[in-house]
Amino acid sequence: MHDMTEEKFPSRLAFPFFQNLPTRWMDSDVYGHVNNVEYYSYMDTAVNMHLVKSGVLDTQSSEVFGVVVESGCRFFKEIVYPESIQVGVRVTKLGNSSVTYQLGLFKENIDELAALGHFVHVYVNRGTRRPVPVPHAFRSALTKLIQ
Repeated sequence: MHDMTEEKFPSRLAFPFFQNLPTRWMDSDVYGHVNNVEYYSYMDTAVNMHLVKSGVLDTQSSEVFGVVVESGCRFFKEIVYPESIQVGVRVTKLGNSSVTYQLGLFKENIDELAALGHFVHVYVNRGTRRPVPVPHAFRSALTKLIQ
């Protein structure tokens, strides 16, 4: 785990959208904490819930959607079961056909980051799976997350 004293990391205030998620029994590994791969699941869920709640993504029928082409995560504090976490979402770059998200994972009622991740989505056509420009409705929803 990284020492947070070395660098400046975003606070809760940097994230305009939060998704609350409970940890699950199956998220834990043999070391008694949430396994690192589950953090990516929490981040993916938060990003897509923002798009669904914004009314721009229908996972079954949207002609265009984002696919992850890059992801990463820095871990600061262990998350365990049972805990509730809050995943903050913000956009750090909005390109022609891609968006870069920064995601802050916080334990409930704790202001220090448990983890800080990023996702890059490239928007593709459902049928061809080829990159396309970020649709206007998505761009509008994503612009609200730029900090």
